[in-house]
Amino acid sequence: MSPARRSSATTGNLLYAQSGGVTAVINATAAGVIEAARARGVKVYAARNGILGALREDLIDTTKETASAIAALRHTPGGAFGSCRYKLKSLEDNRAEYERLIEVFRAHDIRWFLYNGGNDSADTALKLSRIGKTLGYDIRCIGVPKTVDNDLAVTDCCPGFGSVAKYTAISTLEASLDVASMAETSTKVFILEVMGRHAGWIAAAAGLAGEGPDAAPHIILFPENAFDEAAFLARVKATVERVGWCTVVASEGVRNAAGQFLAEAGTRDAFGHAQLGGVAPVLAALVKEKLGYKYHWAVPDYLQRSARHAASKVDADQAFAVGRAAVDYALAGMNAVMPVIVRSADAPYRWKIEPAPLAKIANREKKMPKSFITRDGFGITAAARRYLSPLIRGEAPLPYGKNGLPNYVRLKNTAVTARLPAFKP
Repeated sequence: MSPARRSSATTGNLLYAQSGGVTAVINATAAGVIEAARARGVKVYAARNGILGALREDLIDTTKETASAIAALRHTPGGAFGSCRYKLKSLEDNRAEYERLIEVFRAHDIRWFLYNGGNDSADTALKLSRIGKTLGYDIRCIGVPKTVDNDLAVTDCCPGFGSVAKYTAISTLEASLDVASMAETSTKVFILEVMGRHAGWIAAAAGLAGEGPDAAPHIILFPENAFDEAAFLARVKATVERVGWCTVVASEGVRNAAGQFLAEAGTRDAFGHAQLGGVAPVLAALVKEKLGYKYHWAVPDYLQRSARHAASKVDADQAFAVGRAAVDYALAGMNAVMPVIVRSADAPYRWKIEPAPLAKIANREKKMPKSFITRDGFGITAAARRYLSPLIRGEAPLPYGKNGLPNYVRLKNTAVTARLPAFKP
């Protein structure tokens, strides 16, 4: 299926919005979008707090920002314009929201909409790409990839993942050196809980911290595999007896044989996803009760996706590149596509950006291949290393101030004057 095209508009404004959980490099994508549009003489508005800003007509005029401020987005974590977890229903279920979006687009002459997010955001962009014609308004919609989970279909990897992978591998390595130094009289088992509801990409990245049976992490628990308590405890015990200590990395999405999350909080977010967190203490209590080992555990949570100080250069470069490509595609008249990363070689690592249809991406989840997980279920294979290793390479240095902290930018985020009555979704 080739990317959909329409005749390229020559006038109008572009609207950019960030969606879902942010990453250490999502603002690099924003910088790519804004700089590319400025070079083409196109004004960029940003929706404050994602699609909600578009619905509320709460728009930001990025022309009020200096070139240096936009450039500084390339090294600033978080979401510069705010993000949200909000999923549009179908046109049949909630026509009013779609009509409102078209009203906002029309009021501000928005002819291109770029939605920077994951699976659900790709679905939203796809729905909007089809709705303009239905409601009589010419709009081109481009999905822009972003997710730390690395679970978007088609693209080789997702901007945001390489940096969280690097942070996870570094954290596993450093914490393991700490545990090793204390194991004689103190901690025997360290458990690191990482993000990953259904796909174990982040957990797998921890495996880059070391190679061989005695190198940490000694055990990785993937959501792709049902948790086997007996096998887990046996591996922990054998590792401690052989090495003297044991590092465990567990995905938050680990489930038991019945398919239940080991640590489901019992609540759900706006996308209907279970709110997870707490698998590390569950595992730690199990280790203490069954084996009697002293333990420590950690849940980095937001630290994983905000750690710009440990960002991968490859990831930062890819995040910027998809932003620029999204503008090129939009202004070329493309619709319902996403700029995806295509790997052309592993060693040396080479990649390029190509357009892919949103219909092949929206609401599809890419899980790790079985060939990436060792037969015992507790580690990563050579194939996984070949895939993962290039994504964490290179450093993306930060400018530091005299106070010893990074100089991150905070934009003015000047509001665009509203032209429509208030709307409450």
